[in-house]
Amino acid sequence: MIPLAVYYRVWYVVLSILCNFLLISSLTQELFKIERYVEMVLTYIRLDSISSDYVITKINLDEVVKDSVKKYATIFINKKIKLNYVSHETMVISDKKWLSFAFEQILGNSVKYSGTGGEITIETCENKLVIEDNGMGIKEEDLPRIFEKGFTGFNGRYEKKSSGLGLYLCKKTLDKLGHHIKISSKVGEGTRIEITFPKEDTLRD
Repeated sequence: MIPLAVYYRVWYVVLSILCNFLLISSLTQELFKIERYVEMVLTYIRLDSISSDYVITKINLDEVVKDSVKKYATIFINKKIKLNYVSHETMVISDKKWLSFAFEQILGNSVKYSGTGGEITIETCENKLVIEDNGMGIKEEDLPRIFEKGFTGFNGRYEKKSSGLGLYLCKKTLDKLGHHIKISSKVGEGTRIEITFPKEDTLRD
């Protein structure tokens, strides 16, 4: 029979490890959020000059999606969000660095406004990248203004965690890349966002 003192000691160690793990996990998430906000601010400052930083070439959307999802892996796990994505090569004309920045703003919103146990679906095809979630959705009256600088909408005010810059910078970046973004949403059902790419390299013309 295990002595009571040893039993309690073992449980104390186990609980200490668990608490440390949860603390580290929480700190990791907070640091990640800080990094995202810093990145947004720096992008906002450089917005008028970032076109000189573009490297337009054929890129694989699969790599953009995988790299972005990997950054949010901890939050996916903690919120028990299911990801539906079939990996396959899809080549488009874009700038990998800045397309990744824009996509991560969208993915971040999907993760933020999806509840525990939610579901996010990502699809790629010939010249389109689609991300769809079953989160809280966007009010119809907010949709026309979601790309405005500083606009947080009902969701942002409700969550009290919105800067009003993410989608604004996303749209500006995609516009400069010659890509088109379309958003449809329904409150209580979720949001669908489509990024459409030019079939030819129009930025080099």
